[in-house]
Amino acid sequence: MSYRPFRNIGRFFLAACAVSVLTASLSAQTASSATSGTNPSRFDVFLGYSYMGAHGVVQPAGLKFDSVNEGVIGSGAYWFNKYVGAEGIFIGNPDGCPNGGCPGGDGFYSGYVGPIFRAPMQNFTMFAHGLVGGVHGQGPDCGDGCAPHEWEPWTWGVGLLVGGGMDYETPWFHHHFGIRLFEADYRYIHLDYGPANPAIAVAGGRANLGASELSSGILFHIGSILPPPPIAYSCSVSSSSVMAGEPVTITGTATNVLPKHTPEYSWSGDGSPKSSSNVVTISTAALPAGGSDATYVVKGHVSDDGMKPGRFADCSVTFTAKAPPPPPPPPPPPPPPPPPPPPPPPPPQKKPEAKALCSIAFNNDPKRPTRVDNEAKACLDDITLNAQRDPGAKLAIVGNSAAKPAKTKAAQAYADKAAWKAASERAYNEKVYLVQEKGIDASRITVYTGSTGTNVDNTTLIPAGAPFDTSSYKALPDKPVPAKKAPVKHAPAKKAPAKPATKPAPAKPAPKKAPVKPAPKKAPAKPATKPAPKKKPAPKKPATTTAPATK
Repeated sequence: MSYRPFRNIGRFFLAACAVSVLTASLSAQTASSATSGTNPSRFDVFLGYSYMGAHGVVQPAGLKFDSVNEGVIGSGAYWFNKYVGAEGIFIGNPDGCPNGGCPGGDGFYSGYVGPIFRAPMQNFTMFAHGLVGGVHGQGPDCGDGCAPHEWEPWTWGVGLLVGGGMDYETPWFHHHFGIRLFEADYRYIHLDYGPANPAIAVAGGRANLGASELSSGILFHIGSILPPPPIAYSCSVSSSSVMAGEPVTITGTATNVLPKHTPEYSWSGDGSPKSSSNVVTISTAALPAGGSDATYVVKGHVSDDGMKPGRFADCSVTFTAKAPPPPPPPPPPPPPPPPPPPPPPPPPQKKPEAKALCSIAFNNDPKRPTRVDNEAKACLDDITLNAQRDPGAKLAIVGNSAAKPAKTKAAQAYADKAAWKAASERAYNEKVYLVQEKGIDASRITVYTGSTGTNVDNTTLIPAGAPFDTSSYKALPDKPVPAKKAPVKHAPAKKAPAKPATKPAPAKPAPKKAPVKPAPKKAPAKPATKPAPKKKPAPKKPATTTAPATK
């Protein structure tokens, strides 16, 4: 046989992966039907395919053993308890050459006994074992390329086997059928072929083999370690209270019945119940009108294996048969009409909320960055309309300005102060426009400076009672808005009388202009009266300054 261990091992693991995928799908489909606990088997029987990857040399002939691709394996395990048992294994790896006369004629038939250990889980069982036994082995030979054609005859030797694997427990046949996903074992084999015999081309010698054994197959579970749970029985009644003379149906439900066993039912109690099934019907006796009610007690019995302990159970149920009621008394007078329902409560009033109006960007005129241009006036006109719709609302104007970056801290502080001043002037200019041009009451407008780092001013309409968060703004002093200046009217200029049209005279060359002499200086005119004494100028008030907005 050819020595292809890696290819054969790869094929085996490919098949094991396919079996694992099939097993996982079966596990997913049957997870809901699996019991919450495990009841391991008493006996396990395994049958399957086996591959043997042998590695060894017969000394002193130097003949190498080959891997054996074809093989069968069978084992039986008896479990003393849930985890420990004893196992016997038979493994056959035939060489395919009954007479030992073909190349690669390696073959082994082995038997092992020893302890086995397992760890049961929900749907899987891991196991490990260590066994000792005998091996009947043949080969190897030197093949067709040697002369004489040496070979090794069949002989007995000693073998050890150590390994483990994984089993999958299927729900088929009441959980008695399983699949051994894989079994991986290490085998040690010692063979002594005796002295060489050139007359029959026997090479002779000794061999110590180390081999990997890979197996997979089917598994049968027989018996169980734990006794089956005792049978349980419960009864239910169609109605716990009926009128006397009406039938009542009682149903019994048995659980934990042994497989392949038919439960037997019987009934006793009031009303003489008679039935051999789990359902019985009782006819209640008639009672006089206005009499006392009758109580019925019915008992049920079930068994699935005679009167063995745990294989029978009882249940009991009680119901009442009511006597017909006495004749009704005369009807009472009709009750007075109910009072009219109270009016519905008024709908809850919606709380007013502040509303953000249009924003103004002061980016169009870098030379006059605080000027209210036409684009800004259009936004302020829209703000005026919103303020006129709600006369009780306030307006909050927040001025912002972006400070230019500076190289030093002092220059940056100056730039921040200039930016804050520009933001204040923008907000104040908007307020002046709304008061002077649109007639909005100055008391309705509050101006702030913000810290957004942009040249965009924001305006918010605040209805009466609406909250407005000013924690991120700084309020500016309330400066009075000056009155609007009245436009200056000029008298219309008198028009000169129109001269009659005359024919244009022919154009003459313009004479050369004489140089203009400077006019003589006039002497200052003497005032007719003495000039009034000059008044002392009033002391200037110190200009109020506001601190820049804090960062």
